[in-house]
Amino acid sequence: MDKITLRVWEKEDAQTLAALANNKNIWDNVLDIFPSPYTVMDALRWINKESCTLPITHFAIEYNQLLVGGIGITLQDDIYRCSVELGYFIGEPFWGKGIATEAIKTMISLIQQEYKDVTRIFARVLSNNKASMKALQKAGFYLEGIQQKAAIKNDEVSDVFVWAKVF
Repeated sequence: MDKITLRVWEKEDAQTLAALANNKNIWDNVLDIFPSPYTVMDALRWINKESCTLPITHFAIEYNQLLVGGIGITLQDDIYRCSVELGYFIGEPFWGKGIATEAIKTMISLIQQEYKDVTRIFARVLSNNKASMKALQKAGFYLEGIQQKAAIKNDEVSDVFVWAKVF
């Protein structure tokens, strides 16, 4: 596997981020809050927001020193504070190279180092996103359950597969 690194988002990433993220095939598998179309202004807003947020929880994914996607966690709170939700995307030109799996593994290591109270990582995946499920499984996640008819994407009701990793 070639070199995968996670790093802080930079303003200079805006053009590339917009080019990667402005893709219906990506939008079909992410939350609706993810803009579509995805513009350079959307990218700049995201980068500015994330650069001011501490702790840093969202990172750019680099593959052989090229920006190829993003990965991050949402810290849970209250009685769920031992859990984090994982989300990520890889630009379509880079699909099928094992990048998501390696980025997830790198993120797991980062979580274990930086968040000592976290005992559980989970990811919710729409039923049609088999590649994401495969990446999670290869990174050591197990299928925890299926939430039937739990999401609406593109005006279609979808099952949501919940993948988890505990330590």
